[in-house]
Amino acid sequence: MELIRLNKELYEKNPEKYLDDVTKLERDAFTAAEACPRERFAARLSVWPEGFWFLYDGDRLISMVDGFMTDTPDLSDEMFADAGLHNPKGRWQMIFGVCTHPEYRYHGYAGQLMRQMLEDAKADGRKGAVLTCREAKLHYYAKFGFHTDSVSSSQHGGGMWYQMRIRF
Repeated sequence: MELIRLNKELYEKNPEKYLDDVTKLERDAFTAAEACPRERFAARLSVWPEGFWFLYDGDRLISMVDGFMTDTPDLSDEMFADAGLHNPKGRWQMIFGVCTHPEYRYHGYAGQLMRQMLEDAKADGRKGAVLTCREAKLHYYAKFGFHTDSVSSSQHGGGMWYQMRIRF
């Protein structure tokens, strides 16, 4: 297994490969209503490649964490839609997606990426990280130190979302 934090130089060597990989993993891991469309991933990758943490098994992307940085302390649906809201010096690491291919689940791969992302965010001087999740995942993110802030106003993919935060 190879853990990679993407950066501009690495991304620019093979942008189509990374776009294909993240789009396929997202489609395999989430419902159609929740999955990020290819065109949004294209914008995200081109604007903030450093906001992607990958785990590869050979040439296959099996797990991923992604999100941008901002000074805004709460995650909004607008952030999912507009990669231009990224602020590389932002105090908060937003987490838009945590996913693992169904064939690789329950082996701790997403957890490995979460721990690396949190370590990197702390080392980068962030105040903390923020995510939204379904009620069934609250206990999972609590294991990393996240606390539930509130019910989120997010309408992404329908249903109820909870905002969680960890402060460093």
